Amino acid sequence: MGKPVIGICTALEHARWTVWEREAFLLSRAYVDAIQDAGGLVYMIPPDAEVGRDPDTTLAPLDALVLAGGADVDPASYGARPHRCTTGTRPERDAAEIPLARGAIARDLPLLGICRGMQLLNVALGGTLIQHLPDDVGHGDHRRHLGSFDDADHEVRLAPGSLAARACGELEHATKSHHHQAVDRLGVGLVASGWSVLDDLIEAVELPDARWVLGVQWHPEVDARSGVVAALVAAAADGQAAGSSARTASASSADRNGLGRNAVAGSPAAASEPPA
Repeated sequence: MGKPVIGICTALEHARWTVWEREAFLLSRAYVDAIQDAGGLVYMIPPDAEVGRDPDTTLAPLDALVLAGGADVDPASYGARPHRCTTGTRPERDAAEIPLARGAIARDLPLLGICRGMQLLNVALGGTLIQHLPDDVGHGDHRRHLGSFDDADHEVRLAPGSLAARACGELEHATKSHHHQAVDRLGVGLVASGWSVLDDLIEAVELPDARWVLGVQWHPEVDARSGVVAALVAAAADGQAAGSSARTASASSADRNGLGRNAVAGSPAAASEPPA
């Protein structure tokens, strides 16, 4: 059995590299490093239209899905008008990731939403977002420096017994934060399981009826102390092992009932079997 395959959604942004400056599908290396360090194999998923039309084909080879951070979610996806500070939206990304999130849940794949990914998960299940936190909570401490995690730490209080608490290994967790939006009304089936000690803002959500679905508002991929990404990869590996065991059991049962590879009609092995 190989490494668990972790699909991770990429951003779509205007980017510059070497002599080029073009639209690009991109992803911070920190996500890939965190998954690989935890024993996973990374598949990067670009937000093209085909992914949105047929998410199952993309999800089929995966053992887990990560919804990564990035641009603001388009308010149209949750029936709202854009706030003046809601900028840089990529509706084509939302159009791919919302079906992927719903499809992963339907397939009972482990799913981790990080920052924007937590917000996207909430929207995919019918929830809404606070579009600009300083207007709502009266401060900018959730994103102190644009493009940097410097001085970005704050504590999150986690619900005892929750998936978030198990993944973090503690009930009060230091986080690295960089966001100006947040979950408002919870999506169907989601429960809040983490709150900022700064202002009681929801910073972790999960789906109790699913095998492993967690959204965190912070960035565990840049924190070597965090166990969140490793917990996702472990859940993916457990599912991979369970699936392999089920396939083995099914094949053994088929062999016992004369339906295995030695009973294929017309095969030499089947023809050589003596009649009953």
